[in-house]
Amino acid sequence: MISHPSVITPREHAVYAADRMGKSTIYQSERLLVGLNAFEPGQEHALHAHAGMDKVYSVVEGEGLFLLEGGELPMRAGDLLVAPEGVAHGVRNTGASRLLVLAILAPPHTTGPHGR
Repeated sequence: MISHPSVITPREHAVYAADRMGKSTIYQSERLLVGLNAFEPGQEHALHAHAGMDKVYSVVEGEGLFLLEGGELPMRAGDLLVAPEGVAHGVRNTGASRLLVLAILAPPHTTGPHGR
């Protein structure tokens, strides 16, 4: 995890797991959490919402779907989604290759290890 300004290449911090979405934290303070969600083909982060925090997803590599209450939106590298507090959201890798998504939360979750 970084503690001072530096250029970051997200894929170098990605953690993939065969049985579930991989998570890693790049930066965390009392005000902000910057992490990565890494998906093998077919994996997903189920629909969920956060109380008291906003979340920004930025697709680094791959393609898939943003899951939303009542629908889905296609995503690919370069796309961004903002999920305000209380808005249900999730991610599914529908592509044939890995999907890497930057997750930025403010303020960070204080009770769990990553809050993503």
